[in-house]
Amino acid sequence: MVANDLGHLLYQVSSDPRKVAFIIQPLVAPTKKIVGFDDLTYSWHDLVSIHNHNALAVASIWAPVVAIYLLDVYVFYTLVSAVVGFLLGARDRLGEIRSLETIHRLFEQFPQAFVDSLHIRLSNRTSHQSSSEDVEKSKFDAARFSPFWNEIINNLREEDYINDLEKELLLMPKNSGKLPLVQWPLFLLASKIFLAKDIAVESKGESQGELWERICRDDCMKYAVEECFLTLKLILTEILESEGKMWVDRLYEDIEESIRNKRIHVDFDLSKLPLVISRVSALLGPLKEEESRVSVTGAVDAVLDLYDVVRHDVLSINMRENYETWNLLAKARTEGHLFSNLKWPKDAEMRAQVKRLYSLLTLQESAANVPINLEARRRLEFFTNSLFMKMPAAKPVREMLSFCVFTPYYSETVLYSMDELQKKNEDGISILFYLQKIFPDEWKNFLARINRDENAQDSELFDSPRDVLELRFWASYRGQTLARTVRGMMYYRKALMLQSYLERNASGDIEAAISNNDATDTQGYEFSPDARAQADLKFTYVVTCQIYGMQREEQKPEAADIALLMQRNEALRVAYIDSVETLNDGKVQTDFYSKLVKADVNGKDKEIYSIKLPGNPKLGEGKPENQNHAIIFTRGNAIQTIDMNQDNYFEEALKMRNLLEEFHTDHGIRPPTILGVREHVFTGSVSSLASFMSNQETSFVTLGQRVLANPLKVRMHYGHPDVFDRVFHITRGGISKASRIINISEDIYAGFNSTLRQGNVTHHEYIQVGKGRDVGLNQIALFEGKVAGGNGEQVLSRDIYRLGQLFDFFRMMSFYFTTVGYYFCTMLTVLTVYVFLYGKAYLALSGVGEELQERALVMDNTALSAALNTQFLYQIGIFTAVPMILGFILEQGILRAVVSFVTMQFQLCSVYQATGRGFVVCHIKFSENYRLYSRSHFVKGLEVVLLLIVYLAYGYIEGALSYILLSISSWFMALSWLFAPYLFNPSGFEWQKTVEDFRDWTNWLFYRGGIGVKGGESWEAWWDEELAHIRTLGGRLAETILSLRFFIFQYGIIYKLDIQGHNTSLSVYGISWAVLAVLILLFKVFTFSQKVAVNFQLLLRFIQGLSFLLALAAIAVAVAITDLSIVDIFAAILAFIPTGWGIVSIAVAWKPLVKKLGLWKSVRSIARLYDAGMGMLIFIPIAFCSWFPFVSTFQTRLMFNQAFSRGLEISLILAGDNPNSGI
Repeated sequence: MVANDLGHLLYQVSSDPRKVAFIIQPLVAPTKKIVGFDDLTYSWHDLVSIHNHNALAVASIWAPVVAIYLLDVYVFYTLVSAVVGFLLGARDRLGEIRSLETIHRLFEQFPQAFVDSLHIRLSNRTSHQSSSEDVEKSKFDAARFSPFWNEIINNLREEDYINDLEKELLLMPKNSGKLPLVQWPLFLLASKIFLAKDIAVESKGESQGELWERICRDDCMKYAVEECFLTLKLILTEILESEGKMWVDRLYEDIEESIRNKRIHVDFDLSKLPLVISRVSALLGPLKEEESRVSVTGAVDAVLDLYDVVRHDVLSINMRENYETWNLLAKARTEGHLFSNLKWPKDAEMRAQVKRLYSLLTLQESAANVPINLEARRRLEFFTNSLFMKMPAAKPVREMLSFCVFTPYYSETVLYSMDELQKKNEDGISILFYLQKIFPDEWKNFLARINRDENAQDSELFDSPRDVLELRFWASYRGQTLARTVRGMMYYRKALMLQSYLERNASGDIEAAISNNDATDTQGYEFSPDARAQADLKFTYVVTCQIYGMQREEQKPEAADIALLMQRNEALRVAYIDSVETLNDGKVQTDFYSKLVKADVNGKDKEIYSIKLPGNPKLGEGKPENQNHAIIFTRGNAIQTIDMNQDNYFEEALKMRNLLEEFHTDHGIRPPTILGVREHVFTGSVSSLASFMSNQETSFVTLGQRVLANPLKVRMHYGHPDVFDRVFHITRGGISKASRIINISEDIYAGFNSTLRQGNVTHHEYIQVGKGRDVGLNQIALFEGKVAGGNGEQVLSRDIYRLGQLFDFFRMMSFYFTTVGYYFCTMLTVLTVYVFLYGKAYLALSGVGEELQERALVMDNTALSAALNTQFLYQIGIFTAVPMILGFILEQGILRAVVSFVTMQFQLCSVYQATGRGFVVCHIKFSENYRLYSRSHFVKGLEVVLLLIVYLAYGYIEGALSYILLSISSWFMALSWLFAPYLFNPSGFEWQKTVEDFRDWTNWLFYRGGIGVKGGESWEAWWDEELAHIRTLGGRLAETILSLRFFIFQYGIIYKLDIQGHNTSLSVYGISWAVLAVLILLFKVFTFSQKVAVNFQLLLRFIQGLSFLLALAAIAVAVAITDLSIVDIFAAILAFIPTGWGIVSIAVAWKPLVKKLGLWKSVRSIARLYDAGMGMLIFIPIAFCSWFPFVSTFQTRLMFNQAFSRGLEISLILAGDNPNSGI
């Protein structure tokens, strides 16, 4: 099928005349010229081209063009999908709110947007015409919005993303009181009163209209002034009696009359406002405290001071109109009983109003940067932005679809133990220290939450078991642990309880139930039996811990931690496989059971179901089998599959019932069967590598999947946030195929299965789920091996075959370029580099390139000259980065996108990525990196370097600039392949570590190994493991054919030596092989086994010394009496190195034959020499950089964020000379 796809692809590309004109046509005329040259002079003994119209020269020019031609459709898809995804995201209103400034500006619209999208429909919420009715509608919406907003803020505080002050500023009043306005959160209104005061004080000569216009330019300032004015009246009226209340009524009537007459600046001395504010603050200070003799006395004195200031300093009105009232007040003041009896505010709502007004009048600093934590900002920005996105209407909890969250778990970390948190690596860095430096503000918030001083030592927390447990959870919630996943998923239940509680009714009349003041009261909603029952009917959470029974029997800490999670989360259910051994007819028989348990009231495991299985359920791949045995325990209409390194957020859980309604929404011909959900990679801020991974993942799970779902209709299931139609899938083969090897990427097969059975896979971005990725480097082999290998297995599966048969052409091509075509084009991109460089090497070594260039100059043939000097953009990286750039622009804005992209380049974004779980803060040894990347990256990197050196030495180059433009991307690629594993290795350039790495590497290299020795201990064992894949005749032939390319270097360079002059005879090449044989013989003499020569050591040393002297003498004589030059010697080394590697590669391919010939030990010795040489070429630059301390500092800053870099440096200084001492 792949061949058919590729054939269609080539046909479509070749049928485009514009591509032919752009790429092919410029080469036609130069090709005709080259073919017509039958007198070209070759610098070597040419065997192919000289009598075949210079065929290899033509191939060298055309080959990279053809390769790029094949890549054009992939590049076209990348660019078009990026643009289409960008436009679709803009249409869906993604990225409209991407800053705190935008939240401030649009917050007034959030309540209405929330009620329209996330709240159940309310029939009594109709459109209003008058301004007073608009205010009532806004207040109605705000009253419904505030309990949900406040719960979001409370959860941010519980998660330690914000502190207590930020929480107070972000909370929103209930808006269910008597004030005829909407009360907004304090973070919008902070400092606005003082700004308005300054405007009023400086408004001399301005009319009332001009003054109010200046205040109204800032809506928040206007709201703050109106709220202070009305709230102060409410509080004074509440606490004062008789004459005091009369004074308040009289004063406010005069103020309102002045406002109506537009004489406020005439009737009142606005320059005295600072005095009024200070006196009101002095009154509110005691009022917000509990009632006591001292506080009552202070309040009475303060209100008297306020009366005097207003009466004597502020009022400028004519009091004759209300002479009796003012006279009565003055008499009461003189007699001392004006405010003698204060009614202390005891009602909770009134006390809240007092505290809020006090905050409004005392907060002088702006809260424009609240919250400070970037994660809290991101979550609030995404949530508020999603309120304006299109989503189905929410149904009441009792009418919504029920669903189950399903998480597979094997033996990963559940909850960090104190030993794990305190255990230090070789640098003295513990996980706890690492987290404290990465998340310094969250650590301070945590200490404040458990009532500890922010400067408290870690050891002080260990005295309290409660604090120790809280510390373990705090650290676990910042790692990729099961505890974090469970907390996130249990937010669904919490959200449903809140929604159900606020929708509660007994009569069945929703409007009657939610129209009273209690409708927005959330006090104790988590303990409401009705709310809990409704949530449990609609939501279940099953974690399938396959070996939980075994862990419990062995008393593993993971079992105890899982039991603790069940105790803390009563709705959590754990499924596992239990094996029971019984005697049957004298034989031991093992029975297997699928069991489901929960925690009982005593904290013990209570078995709910136990189902006997016909045998061991683990027949195929572990993870899908883990899901398959437990899927019977799921309930509801839908299943959300969640991996154990994911997270969820309360504000996103509020949208789940909207998402489930997508199953009833029109998405084309067929109803949805899988709802795709957006992911956010939460590990992106830990290190530069994590940031690269986050950016790539975000590009795929947002913009990429957006296009796959619509309009291409080829989105599959790529991971574990998606929501499945449970009934559809459990009646059609389940959600996990588990056949060994072929289903190694089990996720995508669920998408294949759903599509084949006429399902519909959609993608929705108004809701998101957290996802973790590792922050280290060396797990790349596992990740890339799984993904690439899994894709290769997919090509062999019947699912792909059937999809290829059933898809129409356009859908088939879309599917091809988003699955196997992606990997094929990635491979073709690398192959294009090789084709291009080997073509240039051929033109340089054969001498044809130089002669053609000279003829082009003589003939003034610009077309031929251009064809020979074309600088191909053969690295498609710039094009594959377009989706990431457009994603940045869409969701961050152009300026922030440019900054992010430039920062990523300065952080040396390489081709390596990370996977796995946990924190990587330890140094990886040089030998371990060498073993992991030697054959996959280092050999190929050095081959590219060799090609570039050959082209530099022997090619025709029109100046240094031409060579730089031609080769800079190849040099960067090669150096990345060679040094990136060490550049992104913690403490990779620390001198002491470098010395230890060299000692470890040499021990590994020269340890001979033996039976039972692993590859990590011995070079010989590792080398045998590397050769294990060459087993079949086809594999041996392929390895042999590929290795023949290394012989072109010797064949070309030998004819370039000064010693041979212009001789192009084959004898020159034959002599070079004789020289190589002598060199191999000398190598064998010097590496002759000491054990074999134990009886004639003196003779062996004599032969070795004599051989060395004869070799030096031969070289000296050759230099003296022939044209051999020093440059020739280095050129010969350059020629023989790849030839030797080619010989080793071919010998390795035919290992059984070489062993029979008795040459295997010699081949192994030469291979060891090559690995030693490659290792030294890589190690020397690292050792050189390690001499300079600033390089290590730069690397630390590069890898980790600034906080951790600063903490690490300080700790090393405090540790003194020994970096491994306690930190």
